[in-house]
Amino acid sequence: MDLEKLTKFLVKAKRATYASENSKEVNPERSLHKELEFEDEGLCYRDSYIGFFQASGMEEVRGRTGETFWTMAYSGGMLTEFQYNIEFAKETFTFLKKALSLVEENAPFRGPEKLEVGDWKYINKFQGYIRRFSGHEKIIYKGKEVFNQDYIGGVIIKK
Repeated sequence: MDLEKLTKFLVKAKRATYASENSKEVNPERSLHKELEFEDEGLCYRDSYIGFFQASGMEEVRGRTGETFWTMAYSGGMLTEFQYNIEFAKETFTFLKKALSLVEENAPFRGPEKLEVGDWKYINKFQGYIRRFSGHEKIIYKGKEVFNQDYIGGVIIKK
């Protein structure tokens, strides 16, 4: 797989799915999961997750034959004291979507390293690149951490 093509595709796919108001939800391959999909130039991106206040998920990119060659797993959510506050969680996820819509080619897995808008702050620390990476993101509201999530992923290499 051409890593430059994969990088550009991931940026487009991520901006068009969870971070977008016009994302395409599809029939889930995994029971009780919510799944979003984006297709372009023979590539298919699928984001599959379960949960709301606390969630886990997996993103993958497949080629024309349906073979997966890139994945990212993530898990996290609202900190305990903010769980079950649906309205505040929705506000937090709206801000998360804004951060994720700013995904960049130098780190095509989550949002930018930092974003501040009013009382909200998004921080994303990561290591590695598209081949193999891991990271931790968090959201701070009025100086207090309210959300965090870990992620890990990379290119699939077969024998």
